[in-house]
Amino acid sequence: MHILFLTDNFPPEINAPASRTFEHCSEWVKAGHQVTIITCAPNFPKGKVFDGYRNRLWQSEEMAGLHVIRVWSYITKNEGFLKRILDYISYMVSAIIAALFVRKPDIVVGTSPQFFTVCAAYVVGVYKRIPFVFELRDLWPESIKAVGAMRPGRLLSMLEAIEHFLYRRAALIISVTNSFKQVLEDGGIDGGKIHVVTNGIDLERFQPLQKDANLVSELGLEGKFVAGYIGTHGLAHALETLLEAAQQIQHHPQGGRFCLIMLGDGAKKAELVTKARDMKLDNVFFLDSVPKDDVPRYWGLLDVAIIHLRDTPLFQSVIPSKLFESMGMGIPIVHGVRGESAKIVQGHKVGLTFDPENATQLCAQLLRLQSDPALYEDLRTHCLRAAPKFDRTVLAGRLLSHLEATVGRRKGQV
Repeated sequence: MHILFLTDNFPPEINAPASRTFEHCSEWVKAGHQVTIITCAPNFPKGKVFDGYRNRLWQSEEMAGLHVIRVWSYITKNEGFLKRILDYISYMVSAIIAALFVRKPDIVVGTSPQFFTVCAAYVVGVYKRIPFVFELRDLWPESIKAVGAMRPGRLLSMLEAIEHFLYRRAALIISVTNSFKQVLEDGGIDGGKIHVVTNGIDLERFQPLQKDANLVSELGLEGKFVAGYIGTHGLAHALETLLEAAQQIQHHPQGGRFCLIMLGDGAKKAELVTKARDMKLDNVFFLDSVPKDDVPRYWGLLDVAIIHLRDTPLFQSVIPSKLFESMGMGIPIVHGVRGESAKIVQGHKVGLTFDPENATQLCAQLLRLQSDPALYEDLRTHCLRAAPKFDRTVLAGRLLSHLEATVGRRKGQV
């Protein structure tokens, strides 16, 4: 089977969509299938093309057995709604044109968060007369409305109409959460074509590590209890809450050993750095994004991982991918997201929860883990026990079986 996969995020970018796509597609190649990726020049999240790449009309490379085609797109920082829309649309057009030259794919997959990539997959599916698959990683445009990046109006209504058109036209929808599936079914989409394949973890990359002595020395972490947030510093994450908790801990009698690492980039990063400086936080360290191969070393510095999203109903249906990475590393989680992901944390006993945007509760849970070694070790043990249940290899095989069944049904109808 020849699988054509459209995504505007792909390695060497290190965000969740890039990692999920690469790891799944690599497993499909190992299973004997041909995979072609159409993406753009790596630039997320700073809006700067990575070293070794150029923003050309067309360039190709081989990566882990995958044929990767990179097309031109309008590149901008991950900030400013209109500029990002131009980015998305330019990739959509370039991807459609590039796909015309891909020989004999059997199925085309388009992945969100934003659905312009999925629009491209729909057009390619129609032109090449092959099934089109919608991989649903986010309820977009609902998510941009939830963070206040877009107000209700004609444009939003038009985007929502396109979204539902794509749901109806897809031969198969792969949802990363059960909550997303329920939302679609409640909206009248046939549940029989919606299958859930959650995010997961590459257990070969994310496993327990001793703290890197060189990094510990370089960052001045000797003797510290290290909490960390690793990921995008965006509108959806409300990371001001973490700074407020760090401030409370800084003034707490037991807070002398505590420090907070915030690693990553995003639309709010500069503002957060300024805010931490204004708050005179000497227990917070901001680090820029690091290459993919170095990410586990930085995870290994953490005693506790913090996961947080804004307190909005939409995010109750989200499962942040860093949850699984924390499990694989054996790092207890302090989790500030309501809904399905909180149930995973509580059900598998891999961390403590707090109400989103509640800095006082976050502070209390961090201090609790710092001062209770027995609780900490119990959570760590449960992390390592739960991680294999979300093995990316197994999940990739499950998704592949749905693709194969979809192609099989289509061929049976011809």
